[in-house]
Amino acid sequence: SVLLSICLAGCGYSTRSLLPSNYRTIYVQAFKNSVTYTAEGNRNVYLPLLEVNVRNAIINRFLFDGSLKSGKEDNADLILEGELKSYDRGGLRFDDDENVQEYRLTITVSLTLINARTQKVLWEEPSFSGETTYFLTGPSAKTEEAALQDAITDLARRVVERTIEDW
Repeated sequence: SVLLSICLAGCGYSTRSLLPSNYRTIYVQAFKNSVTYTAEGNRNVYLPLLEVNVRNAIINRFLFDGSLKSGKEDNADLILEGELKSYDRGGLRFDDDENVQEYRLTITVSLTLINARTQKVLWEEPSFSGETTYFLTGPSAKTEEAALQDAITDLARRVVERTIEDW
């Protein structure tokens, strides 16, 4: 126990948040869906409520992390604005007949974090992504819907990390 404490202290490990102490609450605005479903080369499949699911996953991840509390817009310290930019599914691995065996699924958003008191933009990410890969067959097979949830979870984790760690 003492040895573990010494090792952790020596490694610079801390349970403290890196956030400035004046940032305690965040409001995640409703995401705008700007995915172009009719562009050449896109799958032309509309995913209902994708922007709502992304926002809810980010809010839930902030709750899970605990560094910032989710608040209402009028009393939050930070405001996160987001826009859904793309939903891409591309073949990653193919069999001998060029049939897709594994896909990569990527959700890309643009983000802006704003100090709610001063309206100053603290950071912007014009192309921020969450992704996953999935197989169509075999023991690791999953549906596109299950993979989509994994990509949303990955995106939410990355958004929270970006928000709380870059100070």
